[in-house]
Amino acid sequence: MTLKINLEFQTAVYLICPSKRARWLKQAPTLRLLTFLMIEHITQNFLKIKLLRPLLSRLLVVAIALLTLLTTSCSPSTARTAEQRTFLDLSLDFLAMYQLAKPMMFEDTPVGGLSALTYDRNRDRFLALSDDRSNLAPARFYTLALNINRDSAGEIGIESVTVEDVTILKDENGKSYLPGTIDPEGIALSGKGGVFISTEGVPSRGIEPVIQEFDRQTGQPLQRLRIPDRFLPNNNTEEEKLPRGVQENLGFEALTLEPVTLAVASGDPFRLFTATESALIQDSLPPDSDDVPRIRLLHYLISDIAPPLLVAEHLYPLAPAPKGTIDYGLSELVALDTEGHFLSLERSYGLLGLSAQIYQLTLGGATDTSNIASLKGDISRLDPVKKKLLLDLSTLGIYVDNLEGMTLGSRLPDGSRSLVLVSDDNFNDAQVTQFLLFRLNKG
Repeated sequence: MTLKINLEFQTAVYLICPSKRARWLKQAPTLRLLTFLMIEHITQNFLKIKLLRPLLSRLLVVAIALLTLLTTSCSPSTARTAEQRTFLDLSLDFLAMYQLAKPMMFEDTPVGGLSALTYDRNRDRFLALSDDRSNLAPARFYTLALNINRDSAGEIGIESVTVEDVTILKDENGKSYLPGTIDPEGIALSGKGGVFISTEGVPSRGIEPVIQEFDRQTGQPLQRLRIPDRFLPNNNTEEEKLPRGVQENLGFEALTLEPVTLAVASGDPFRLFTATESALIQDSLPPDSDDVPRIRLLHYLISDIAPPLLVAEHLYPLAPAPKGTIDYGLSELVALDTEGHFLSLERSYGLLGLSAQIYQLTLGGATDTSNIASLKGDISRLDPVKKKLLLDLSTLGIYVDNLEGMTLGSRLPDGSRSLVLVSDDNFNDAQVTQFLLFRLNKG
């Protein structure tokens, strides 16, 4: 009977205060022992008196209540809010900034126009895509080494950025792209020795946007993902009088793969996510509209046993444009896990200069917009991608250039995960290639 009461007592404590159970067991062993002794004393004196068993039960309840009052204000666990259930508990700490020297050449190519980053965890190297349209040198991406360390004062920073290699992209004929025939903007490293690259296309020249996998070492083209017709420029035939497709210089820019793909064995399926920089032509709102641009975010499943499959499409609403904005859009996506959590980078430029914001996203509950011909009308019945501002870089008190690339990086000296951003200098002498280093805090 004593054992039974002790078990009931421990269960009651568990139910009364699950949130502080471990703390109480650690911090109040004496109190716990005294309470147990009190219960056992009651048991020994009244156990055999059947008439007093109801009293015993009441005394047990009183003892437990007394224990609750004496321990550290054990209130019930606070209920999680809808926002806490939707988003991860994340924050960012700005650590350092680094600028590449200008001008910089590597193997007869100008290092600049870096519009996207991806990280190779196995080799501890970054791949940086140049958005040069094969005008200054053939379309290409670079392999970079970022030396991140802690100084004598304990501050974590970027000591150096070294260009180690360049890979020239090849077209379907195995040759480098001709000038003006490609506009590369997004890059993501797969776990199979390839890199996926997204391009914006050049609608004015009839060049379609492309999402293509290339061999990491040789730059030779591998598989190409099928892009729905609604993203492609039409030919203005009688059957299609209304223009459609990506806008000029506003095609596919953001590109990311789910993190697990960096470690999976060859042949395992994985997911790829991409989005246009701004709305499609058929989704664009009138210039005097107060609504924000409506972007389409694509979700692909890629495997070795079937062609790449478009799984879903979701509505991504851009944030309202900052005052004095000339142009702004979605620049990058970073998948955080396999459960639909992402970071996004939105950047703008205008009369007040350049600015950027990092948001946390979740795809959970977002409406599939694959079968919606136009997002120009009433979208009140659609559930968009949910967004939460994580960091407005204008609050850092530093100069921010044209930030376009973002990726999770290596572990920092303190063991936390890094987030690295890079700016596209547009090969302009008045701009810089800027690397920003952050610590990503979880929980």
